Amino acid sequence: MTTAAFCCLIAWCLLLGVIDIHARRLPNALTGAGAAAVFLFACSTGELETAVIGAALLTMPYLITHLLSPAALGAGDVKLAVALGAAAAIAGPPAWVWAAVAAPLLTAAAAVMLLGGARLRTVLGRGSQRVRAAPRSVPHGPAMCLATVTAMALA
Repeated sequence: MTTAAFCCLIAWCLLLGVIDIHARRLPNALTGAGAAAVFLFACSTGELETAVIGAALLTMPYLITHLLSPAALGAGDVKLAVALGAAAAIAGPPAWVWAAVAAPLLTAAAAVMLLGGARLRTVLGRGSQRVRAAPRSVPHGPAMCLATVTAMALA
């Protein structure tokens, strides 16, 4: 992937990550535009087949998880998996595997730290009434983006 295309991917991921953290959703317009951009890039470099395979392989487990338990994984994460699976596949099989494995691990680590820490403070009685309640969920989009960009950078 060219440096310019990689920088655009990073900017797009940062935007989506901030939105997901604050609004707990990934807008269709951004996930769709990102997927289109990745596939256009793949087509221009002769990597379209690789991108389609990578997108399908990453999207399927996300789609199945969303269908079985919509509260566990949002539809935006499924749509984000299309673009990120394609982008990681363009970087090569090792990058795709690292991106696919690291994203759930990063989300799990964030959940343990954020949700577990808030629960521990409550149990120990160190929570303050003035502090707003801890979130009940952790967005997965930022971890997906971080895992993919990092895997691609190290590939």
